[in-house]
Amino acid sequence: MMEIKSVEIMSWAKIHALFGIIFGLLYGILFAILGSAIGASFDMPGATTLGLLSIIVFPIIFGIMAFICGAIMAFLYNIFAGKIGGIEVELVEKKA
Repeated sequence: MMEIKSVEIMSWAKIHALFGIIFGLLYGILFAILGSAIGASFDMPGATTLGLLSIIVFPIIFGIMAFICGAIMAFLYNIFAGKIGGIEVELVEKKA
């Protein structure tokens, strides 16, 4: 067994931001579909525009928020792992 004693904060934050961008894009697409459906059903052209704009805005907002949260989580992990121990993982060498 090996133990992860600390993580590099910027590295963790960048990976976390990538997940945020992906989820933001998925939510943006869902919001665009729902916005188009609502706009067509209730004769609200602004709902369709807002829905399509969400495909651009949601990934940006989610990515920024996930980057900040990832940096905070990595910072706290480093503190907690130093006091109570890190995550234990078992590594196996891959055969060629």
